[in-house]
Amino acid sequence: MTLNDRKWKEFFIAGDKGLFDISSTASGIDKNKLNIEGGDIPYLTRSNETNGINLFISDKQDSKWRMDEKNVITIGLDTQTVFYQPYKFYTGQNIQVLRHQKINKDIAMFIISMLKVQMEKFNWGGNGATLGRLCRTKMMLPVDENGDPDWAFMEQYIQDINEEKRKHYLIFCKEQLASIGELVNIKSFSEIEWKPFYINDIFKIDSGKRLESYNMVVGKRPFIGSTDSRNGITNYIANKNASLDRNVLGVNYNGGTAISFYHPYECVFSDDVKRFHLKEYTDNKYVLLFFKTIILQQKNKYSYAYKFNSTRMKRQIIMLPVNDAGNPDYEYMEQYIKNLMIKKYKAYLEYVEK
Repeated sequence: MTLNDRKWKEFFIAGDKGLFDISSTASGIDKNKLNIEGGDIPYLTRSNETNGINLFISDKQDSKWRMDEKNVITIGLDTQTVFYQPYKFYTGQNIQVLRHQKINKDIAMFIISMLKVQMEKFNWGGNGATLGRLCRTKMMLPVDENGDPDWAFMEQYIQDINEEKRKHYLIFCKEQLASIGELVNIKSFSEIEWKPFYINDIFKIDSGKRLESYNMVVGKRPFIGSTDSRNGITNYIANKNASLDRNVLGVNYNGGTAISFYHPYECVFSDDVKRFHLKEYTDNKYVLLFFKTIILQQKNKYSYAYKFNSTRMKRQIIMLPVNDAGNPDYEYMEQYIKNLMIKKYKAYLEYVEK
């Protein structure tokens, strides 16, 4: 069952001749007017991350705002973000909602991939995905012998992909558990001693290097920029320069200040990101992930106007667990993260194997 052996046909997305019922969100609540206490209802914005969910709020909102029903597709005006919503939700401003009686999660995932192709023609600033433009836009879908959308094929196609991913993920989780080792009983944070240390006493700090976008050559090597998502990866390039590194903690001093990511792969760093290597212990994923969280505790101290620059990084004090000699207990940090990962991978396996 492949995409190439199917017949395809154009359909208007919505409108009188369209495939979907479309309307603006039933809520459109400004964030400062939300009742957020004790809630588990998704509040969606036009973000392109976390399925558009900004936070979870109470279902007790002002009566003039209604929740949108579940099992729909949402499109953000201007950002052109497209997501499937399996639960009832509230939204911020400028979100369109697509409905169809045939939609389920699998069919929605297929439809979304087709919608995203059409979203490329829209952009921010006067040419966003308005209701009118969506009603005038066509998309391609596979059809059955009657020329109608082949919902069964779309559903099965996504299910087949997910099954292959599930098999690969099972193998991955089992390999990770085998490489990490066994769960070890260690003391909790409240049972161990902590001491302050200067970051400069713990890490050797190296700079990234400026690489302008017009000098980037498309390739497969991750380029690490000052972002708070995608593990810091902002592009893939073929370039090399003095910032080439691997098995390193990249720490943002500009943009997403004090946010850091561990990079086991070879990559190149922008000048907005510093490279951290341990001075007294061998760099490894588990210890560096422990430090990722420790350094993140300093985030609120810094801003665009008060950057987490090299000088401030070196003088920044962080609290660390210590051993009997009063030195940073790297073995404890390593095992703590290993224990967390073992528990998570076992939970993932339990969920995926159901």
